[in-house]
Amino acid sequence: MTASDVTATDVAVPVPIVSVKPLVLEVPGRGEGLRVRISAPATGSELPVIVFSHGFGSSLNGYGPLADFWAAHGFVVIQPTHLDSRTVGLPQDDPRTPRIWRFRVQDVKRILDQLDLLEAAVPGLSGRVDRSRIAAAGHSFGGQTAGNLLGLRVLDPVSRNTEDLSDSRIKAGVLLATAGRGGDDLTPFAAENLPWLKGPDFAHMTTPTLVVAGDKDDMRMSVRGPEWLADPYHLSPGRKSLLTLFGAEHSLGGIAGYEVRETTDENRERVALIQRVTWAYLRHALGIEDTSWTAARKALSESVAPVGRIESK
Repeated sequence: MTASDVTATDVAVPVPIVSVKPLVLEVPGRGEGLRVRISAPATGSELPVIVFSHGFGSSLNGYGPLADFWAAHGFVVIQPTHLDSRTVGLPQDDPRTPRIWRFRVQDVKRILDQLDLLEAAVPGLSGRVDRSRIAAAGHSFGGQTAGNLLGLRVLDPVSRNTEDLSDSRIKAGVLLATAGRGGDDLTPFAAENLPWLKGPDFAHMTTPTLVVAGDKDDMRMSVRGPEWLADPYHLSPGRKSLLTLFGAEHSLGGIAGYEVRETTDENRERVALIQRVTWAYLRHALGIEDTSWTAARKALSESVAPVGRIESK
Protein backbone atom coordinates (compact mmCIF):
# COMPACT_ATOMS: atom_id res chain seq x y z
CA MET A 1 0.00 0.00 0.00
CA THR A 2 1.31 3.44 -0.92
CA ALA A 3 0.48 6.78 0.69
CA SER A 4 -1.83 7.62 -2.21
CA ASP A 5 -3.86 4.47 -1.62
CA VAL A 6 -5.11 5.78 1.73
CA THR A 7 -8.63 7.22 1.58
CA ALA A 8 -10.51 9.61 3.84
CA THR A 9 -11.99 6.71 5.78
CA ASP A 10 -8.54 5.48 6.76
CA VAL A 11 -8.06 8.34 9.23
CA ALA A 12 -9.92 6.11 11.69
CA VAL A 13 -7.67 3.09 11.05
CA PRO A 14 -4.23 3.66 12.61
CA VAL A 15 -1.40 1.25 11.87
CA PRO A 16 1.41 0.18 14.24
CA ILE A 17 4.37 2.55 14.27
CA VAL A 18 8.11 2.22 14.78
CA SER A 19 9.79 4.97 16.78
CA VAL A 20 13.55 5.32 17.22
CA LYS A 21 15.36 7.78 19.51
CA PRO A 22 17.80 9.30 19.92
CA LEU A 23 19.59 9.33 16.62
CA VAL A 24 22.46 11.81 16.84
CA LEU A 25 23.79 13.87 13.95
CA GLU A 26 27.14 15.55 14.33
CA VAL A 27 26.92 19.25 13.41
CA PRO A 28 30.17 21.28 13.28
CA GLY A 29 29.88 24.60 15.11
CA ARG A 30 26.68 23.69 16.93
CA GLY A 31 28.41 22.65 20.14
CA GLU A 32 25.99 19.76 20.72
CA GLY A 33 25.06 16.75 18.65
CA LEU A 34 21.63 17.09 17.04
CA ARG A 35 19.36 14.53 18.71
CA VAL A 36 16.48 13.30 16.57
CA ARG A 37 13.47 11.03 16.98
CA ILE A 38 11.86 9.32 14.00
CA SER A 39 8.41 7.74 14.05
CA ALA A 40 7.05 5.90 11.03
CA PRO A 41 4.30 3.46 10.05
CA ALA A 42 5.44 -0.15 10.27
CA THR A 43 3.91 -0.78 6.84
CA GLY A 44 3.39 1.11 3.60
CA SER A 45 5.59 2.74 0.99
CA GLU A 46 6.04 6.14 -0.65
CA LEU A 47 5.64 7.69 2.80
CA PRO A 48 5.60 11.52 2.99
CA VAL A 49 7.67 13.27 5.66
CA ILE A 50 6.88 15.83 8.38
CA VAL A 51 9.77 17.52 10.17
CA PHE A 52 8.32 18.89 13.40
CA SER A 53 9.92 21.73 15.38
CA HIS A 54 9.01 21.84 19.08
CA GLY A 55 8.10 24.88 21.16
CA PHE A 56 10.59 26.69 23.39
CA GLY A 57 12.08 24.35 26.00
CA SER A 58 10.54 21.12 24.72
CA SER A 59 12.38 18.27 22.99
CA LEU A 60 12.07 15.23 20.74
CA ASN A 61 10.04 13.61 23.53
CA GLY A 62 7.14 16.06 23.20
CA TYR A 63 4.05 16.37 21.02
CA GLY A 64 3.07 12.72 21.13
CA PRO A 65 -0.59 13.46 20.28
CA LEU A 66 0.53 14.82 16.92
CA ALA A 67 3.60 12.74 16.11
CA ASP A 68 1.97 9.43 16.99
CA PHE A 69 -1.20 10.24 15.04
CA TRP A 70 0.64 11.38 11.93
CA ALA A 71 2.92 8.35 11.96
CA ALA A 72 0.02 5.94 12.54
CA HIS A 73 -1.72 7.45 9.51
CA GLY A 74 1.02 7.30 6.92
CA PHE A 75 3.69 9.95 7.62
CA VAL A 76 7.31 9.67 8.63
CA VAL A 77 7.67 12.16 11.49
CA ILE A 78 11.08 13.56 12.38
CA GLN A 79 11.50 15.50 15.63
CA PRO A 80 14.76 17.31 16.44
CA THR A 81 15.76 18.56 19.88
CA HIS A 82 16.78 22.21 19.45
CA LEU A 83 19.37 24.02 21.56
CA ASP A 84 16.74 25.86 23.62
CA SER A 85 15.41 22.55 24.98
CA ARG A 86 15.41 22.14 28.75
CA THR A 87 17.14 18.81 28.14
CA VAL A 88 20.15 20.70 26.72
CA GLY A 89 20.36 23.27 29.51
CA LEU A 90 21.99 26.05 27.51
CA PRO A 91 22.88 28.99 29.83
CA GLN A 92 21.22 32.31 29.06
CA ASP A 93 24.64 33.95 28.61
CA ASP A 94 25.81 31.30 26.14
CA PRO A 95 27.09 33.02 22.96
CA ARG A 96 24.71 30.88 20.86
CA THR A 97 21.59 32.20 22.61
CA PRO A 98 21.03 35.39 20.53
CA ARG A 99 20.90 33.29 17.37
CA ILE A 100 19.04 30.32 18.79
CA TRP A 101 16.30 30.89 16.20
CA ARG A 102 18.82 30.41 13.41
CA PHE A 103 20.32 27.25 14.90
CA ARG A 104 16.79 25.86 14.88
CA VAL A 105 16.42 26.44 11.13
CA GLN A 106 19.83 24.91 10.53
CA ASP A 107 18.78 21.85 12.54
CA VAL A 108 15.95 21.16 10.11
CA LYS A 109 18.17 21.72 7.09
CA ARG A 110 20.74 19.31 8.53
CA ILE A 111 18.02 16.69 8.92
CA LEU A 112 17.03 17.09 5.27
CA ASP A 113 20.68 16.87 4.24
CA GLN A 114 21.05 13.61 6.20
CA LEU A 115 17.80 11.87 5.28
CA ASP A 116 19.67 8.90 3.83
CA LEU A 117 21.48 8.33 7.12
CA LEU A 118 18.36 8.79 9.22
CA GLU A 119 16.25 6.55 7.02
CA ALA A 120 18.82 3.77 7.24
CA ALA A 121 18.89 4.02 11.05
CA VAL A 122 15.22 3.07 11.43
CA PRO A 123 14.59 -0.68 11.08
CA GLY A 124 12.60 -1.46 7.95
CA LEU A 125 12.28 2.15 6.74
CA SER A 126 14.88 2.18 3.94
CA GLY A 127 13.36 2.64 0.51
CA ARG A 128 9.91 3.58 1.83
CA VAL A 129 10.25 7.37 2.04
CA ASP A 130 8.93 9.81 -0.57
CA ARG A 131 11.54 12.58 -0.73
CA SER A 132 9.35 14.68 -3.03
CA ARG A 133 6.70 15.16 -0.32
CA ILE A 134 8.22 16.89 2.70
CA ALA A 135 6.38 19.23 5.08
CA ALA A 136 7.60 21.43 7.93
CA ALA A 137 5.45 21.88 11.02
CA GLY A 138 5.95 23.49 14.40
CA HIS A 139 4.30 24.84 17.52
CA SER A 140 4.95 28.29 19.01
CA PHE A 141 8.69 29.00 18.59
CA GLY A 142 8.72 25.91 16.42
CA GLY A 143 6.08 27.51 14.24
CA GLN A 144 8.43 30.37 13.50
CA THR A 145 11.18 27.84 12.75
CA ALA A 146 8.94 26.05 10.27
CA GLY A 147 7.87 29.42 8.88
CA ASN A 148 11.49 30.36 8.12
CA LEU A 149 11.74 27.24 5.97
CA LEU A 150 8.51 28.19 4.20
CA GLY A 151 9.71 31.72 3.35
CA LEU A 152 9.19 33.77 6.52
CA ARG A 153 12.12 36.13 7.05
CA VAL A 154 13.40 37.19 10.45
CA LEU A 155 15.41 40.29 11.37
CA ASP A 156 18.58 38.77 12.77
CA PRO A 157 19.35 40.45 16.13
CA VAL A 158 23.10 40.04 15.53
CA SER A 159 23.59 41.02 11.88
CA ARG A 160 20.51 43.31 11.75
CA ASN A 161 19.72 41.84 8.34
CA THR A 162 16.95 39.63 7.01
CA GLU A 163 17.84 36.58 4.98
CA ASP A 164 15.97 34.04 2.89
CA LEU A 165 16.30 30.73 4.76
CA SER A 166 13.52 28.93 2.89
CA ASP A 167 14.16 25.43 1.60
CA SER A 168 12.78 24.25 -1.74
CA ARG A 169 12.69 20.65 -0.48
CA ILE A 170 9.78 21.60 1.77
CA LYS A 171 6.49 21.67 -0.11
CA ALA A 172 3.93 22.49 2.62
CA GLY A 173 3.68 23.61 6.22
CA VAL A 174 1.61 23.65 9.39
CA LEU A 175 2.12 26.53 11.83
CA LEU A 176 0.51 26.01 15.24
CA ALA A 177 0.13 29.00 17.61
CA THR A 178 2.84 30.92 15.77
CA ALA A 179 3.91 34.51 16.47
CA GLY A 180 2.67 37.34 14.31
CA ARG A 181 3.86 40.83 13.46
CA GLY A 182 6.62 42.49 15.48
CA GLY A 183 7.30 46.16 16.21
CA ASP A 184 4.65 47.92 18.27
CA ASP A 185 2.58 44.72 18.42
CA LEU A 186 5.06 43.22 20.91
CA THR A 187 4.86 43.56 24.68
CA PRO A 188 7.91 45.05 26.43
CA PHE A 189 8.78 41.55 27.69
CA ALA A 190 8.88 40.10 24.17
CA ALA A 191 10.76 43.05 22.71
CA GLU A 192 13.43 42.78 25.40
CA ASN A 193 13.81 39.01 25.70
CA LEU A 194 12.82 37.55 22.33
CA PRO A 195 14.63 39.65 19.69
CA TRP A 196 13.78 37.23 16.86
CA LEU A 197 10.15 38.40 17.16
CA LYS A 198 10.93 42.05 16.45
CA GLY A 199 10.85 42.11 12.67
CA PRO A 200 9.26 39.10 10.97
CA ASP A 201 8.43 39.54 7.29
CA PHE A 202 5.64 37.30 5.97
CA ALA A 203 5.64 38.77 2.45
CA HIS A 204 7.79 35.96 1.04
CA MET A 205 6.09 33.03 2.79
CA THR A 206 4.51 31.63 -0.36
CA THR A 207 4.62 27.87 0.35
CA PRO A 208 1.15 26.35 0.96
CA THR A 209 0.54 26.47 4.71
CA LEU A 210 -2.14 25.72 7.29
CA VAL A 211 -2.11 28.16 10.21
CA VAL A 212 -3.73 26.95 13.45
CA ALA A 213 -4.67 29.48 16.14
CA GLY A 214 -6.73 29.49 19.34
CA ASP A 215 -9.17 32.33 19.89
CA LYS A 216 -8.27 32.39 23.62
CA ASP A 217 -4.50 32.25 23.13
CA ASP A 218 -3.70 35.52 24.88
CA MET A 219 0.11 35.26 25.04
CA ARG A 220 2.25 37.77 26.89
CA MET A 221 4.18 38.35 23.67
CA SER A 222 1.72 40.71 21.97
CA VAL A 223 -0.52 43.58 22.98
CA ARG A 224 -3.08 42.52 20.35
CA GLY A 225 -4.33 39.37 22.02
CA PRO A 226 -5.28 36.12 20.26
CA GLU A 227 -5.76 37.71 16.83
CA TRP A 228 -1.96 38.15 16.68
CA LEU A 229 -1.57 34.39 16.12
CA ALA A 230 -3.54 34.64 12.86
CA ASP A 231 -1.01 37.04 11.30
CA PRO A 232 0.94 34.26 9.51
CA TYR A 233 -2.27 33.58 7.56
CA HIS A 234 -3.38 37.14 6.91
CA LEU A 235 0.04 38.66 6.16
CA SER A 236 1.44 35.98 3.86
CA PRO A 237 0.64 35.58 0.16
CA GLY A 238 -0.29 32.48 -1.77
CA ARG A 239 -2.41 29.48 -0.87
CA LYS A 240 -3.07 29.45 2.87
CA SER A 241 -5.74 28.12 5.22
CA LEU A 242 -6.55 29.09 8.79
CA LEU A 243 -8.03 26.79 11.42
CA THR A 244 -9.34 28.87 14.33
CA LEU A 245 -10.08 26.79 17.43
CA PHE A 246 -12.83 28.03 19.71
CA GLY A 247 -11.79 28.34 23.35
CA ALA A 248 -8.23 27.18 22.68
CA GLU A 249 -5.25 28.59 24.55
CA HIS A 250 -1.57 28.22 23.65
CA SER A 251 -1.43 24.43 24.01
CA LEU A 252 -4.45 24.16 21.71
CA GLY A 253 -6.15 21.60 23.93
CA GLY A 254 -3.05 19.56 24.73
CA ILE A 255 -0.91 18.96 21.62
CA ALA A 256 2.38 19.38 23.50
CA GLY A 257 2.10 15.98 25.19
CA TYR A 258 -0.20 13.44 26.76
CA GLU A 259 0.52 14.70 30.28
CA VAL A 260 2.17 18.12 30.37
CA ARG A 261 1.90 20.86 32.95
CA GLU A 262 1.84 23.55 30.27
CA THR A 263 -1.61 22.47 29.08
CA THR A 264 -4.17 24.83 30.62
CA ASP A 265 -7.05 24.09 28.25
CA GLU A 266 -7.12 20.30 28.03
CA ASN A 267 -9.71 19.22 25.50
CA ARG A 268 -9.60 15.86 23.70
CA GLU A 269 -12.10 16.93 21.05
CA ARG A 270 -9.98 19.93 20.15
CA VAL A 271 -6.81 17.82 19.84
CA ALA A 272 -8.67 15.25 17.75
CA LEU A 273 -9.79 18.00 15.38
CA ILE A 274 -6.23 19.27 15.00
CA GLN A 275 -5.03 15.74 14.29
CA ARG A 276 -7.61 15.14 11.58
CA VAL A 277 -7.42 18.58 9.96
CA THR A 278 -3.61 18.77 9.83
CA TRP A 279 -3.43 15.24 8.42
CA ALA A 280 -6.03 16.01 5.77
CA TYR A 281 -4.48 19.36 4.89
CA LEU A 282 -0.99 17.94 4.38
CA ARG A 283 -2.30 15.15 2.19
CA HIS A 284 -4.03 17.83 0.12
CA ALA A 285 -1.09 20.27 0.01
CA LEU A 286 1.44 17.55 -0.81
CA GLY A 287 -0.64 16.32 -3.72
CA ILE A 288 -1.57 12.92 -2.26
CA GLU A 289 -5.37 13.27 -2.38
CA ASP A 290 -7.98 15.99 -1.81
CA THR A 291 -10.94 13.96 -0.55
CA SER A 292 -9.91 14.08 3.12
CA TRP A 293 -9.40 17.86 3.13
CA THR A 294 -12.71 18.47 1.38
CA ALA A 295 -14.47 16.18 3.85
CA ALA A 296 -12.84 17.84 6.88
CA ARG A 297 -13.89 21.31 5.78
CA LYS A 298 -17.41 20.16 4.98
CA ALA A 299 -17.84 18.36 8.31
CA LEU A 300 -16.70 21.39 10.29
CA SER A 301 -18.86 23.85 8.36
CA GLU A 302 -21.96 21.67 8.81
CA SER A 303 -21.44 20.85 12.49
CA VAL A 304 -24.18 22.08 14.82
CA ALA A 305 -21.61 22.60 17.59
CA PRO A 306 -18.29 23.26 15.83
CA VAL A 307 -15.01 23.23 17.73
CA GLY A 308 -13.53 25.68 15.24
CA ARG A 309 -13.73 27.05 11.72
CA ILE A 310 -11.62 26.84 8.57
CA GLU A 311 -11.11 29.64 6.08
CA SER A 312 -8.88 29.65 3.01
CA LYS A 313 -7.54 32.07 0.45
